[in-house]
Amino acid sequence: MKQMLAAAVLAVLATGTPALHAADAGDWQVKVGAHVVDPKSNNGTLADGTLKARVDSDWKPTFTVEYYFSRNLGLEVLAALPFKHEVKLNGAKAAETKHLPPTFSLQWHFLPDAKVNPFVGLGLNYTRFFSTDETGPLEGTNLDLDDSWGLAAHLGVDFALKDRWSLTVDARWMDIDTDVKVNGTKVGTVNIDPLVYGIAVGYRF
Repeated sequence: MKQMLAAAVLAVLATGTPALHAADAGDWQVKVGAHVVDPKSNNGTLADGTLKARVDSDWKPTFTVEYYFSRNLGLEVLAALPFKHEVKLNGAKAAETKHLPPTFSLQWHFLPDAKVNPFVGLGLNYTRFFSTDETGPLEGTNLDLDDSWGLAAHLGVDFALKDRWSLTVDARWMDIDTDVKVNGTKVGTVNIDPLVYGIAVGYRF
């Protein structure tokens, strides 16, 4: 995915880009792309520190809709197909789980008339875990991962393509922590706190 991002940006810069059709108050922008959810390397421990947790990464298609209050300020909603993650305890695969991370971000676009338009955002993430399958050391148990609410920070760049079309490269940090229960008993908290990075094509109307 990182190589794809670099190649896309280089392709846009090499061909030259027209000025973006600047957003006006009341405009909408939709984007379709692909993003990786990459949890931090240390996801914490369970069962009084005896089990080290590790959550792997996954990528899926993503969709965003942004409403512009002004030429610079917008409110974006991020949605995606369910991400699927493998959970390891002390290096052994213990479960697979799916999650949906809808995220709302208030965003500031610095250069709405420029060919290269950086932006930053800050908002709220809600993550719902579901379809958890236990295996290995947890086979035969009931593993429950609580839903999570947390802050989300967003950083990206829009590259003009043509008229109202654009290419976006971006990254987010999300505060995702889930309380873990085994057979109804809480055994600790997993701190996922991923970087979410990817690429998308957008259209403003």
